[in-house]
Amino acid sequence: MSIPVPRPGIMELRPYTPGKSTAAGQDRVVKISANESPLGPSPKAIDAFHKAGGLMHRYPDGDALELRNAIGAVHGLDPARIVAGAGSDEILYNIARGYAGPGDEIVMSEHGFNVYPIVTHCVGATLVTAPECDLTFDVDAVLACVTERTRIVFVANPNNPTGSYIPAGEMRRLRDGLPGETILVIDSAYAEYVQRNDYSVGIELVDEAENTIMTRTFSKIYGLAALRLGWAYCPPAIADVLNRLRGPFNISTPAQRAGKSAVEDQAHVARSRDHNSVWLPWFASHMQALGLQVYPSVANFVLVRFPDAPAQNAVAAMAFYMERGVIPRETGGYGLPSCLRFTIGREDELRQAVDIARDFLAKS
Repeated sequence: MSIPVPRPGIMELRPYTPGKSTAAGQDRVVKISANESPLGPSPKAIDAFHKAGGLMHRYPDGDALELRNAIGAVHGLDPARIVAGAGSDEILYNIARGYAGPGDEIVMSEHGFNVYPIVTHCVGATLVTAPECDLTFDVDAVLACVTERTRIVFVANPNNPTGSYIPAGEMRRLRDGLPGETILVIDSAYAEYVQRNDYSVGIELVDEAENTIMTRTFSKIYGLAALRLGWAYCPPAIADVLNRLRGPFNISTPAQRAGKSAVEDQAHVARSRDHNSVWLPWFASHMQALGLQVYPSVANFVLVRFPDAPAQNAVAAMAFYMERGVIPRETGGYGLPSCLRFTIGREDELRQAVDIARDFLAKS
């Protein structure tokens, strides 16, 4: 008896594995595994979400016009060039659907975001992975991977899970080194946290060429992860393609209303960024004081390397944390099995995470 067979490449997919949210035997946990905002969403966004409940019997605005207008007003962008999606993941997938397929190549860096391989295999393209330098995107290595078959280059800036970033000059050098038919996707999901003078979110690169896209999310600093909301700023021709590919009502009314209120409340964004600016260096320095290697980060998380000894390695550390109801992120799926990634949570959560690390290293 014959059975349905999936397209070639589908069974090569390794499904995305999110950070854990529960721990055996623990009624309450500290979840610092998913880079969620410790301050939560803007109260104005929560209010807008609740008010939208009375409209659940109506289809949402298929163009997300008010949301796109609000994003455009805050960032000084043309709303016609903004494409809204059910999370930036949907946009990344549609970029691959629109511009790559069997016989084509998509390039990413060695420890890039895990969604990039998924969207590549979904469209039947071939993934090409470029080596990094000290856990940082290497422009020369990526350009060396580009061939006549390269259709897309994905760059997370800052990168997840390493927390490293590419200065604006290097991003421009990357884009200028690509053929005109190759799309550069600058995934700026953590852009709001970055406070470096040589960093750029990529808007100027989108404005200057027809082959560059910037994607953003509401899941991180805006605290709307449960609503699945993201957006892209594109050249007009690419925006047209993505609008043809997205679903007709891809963003719910509560998500649109909450997103509009969230992006308009930049005071809340500033509070979230200020919290991160205080507690990221605090956490990094206290973990370093325990003798652990902490990689520099400009995002809202830090990557910590544990010793290689079995009693002190990342696997043992993860188990120790879980037993105590604190959940960091395992990074073996990113090719970093010796590390754990810690979201910058509330003060009490971070102090607890440091105390547990101290106890773990002392016992072993």
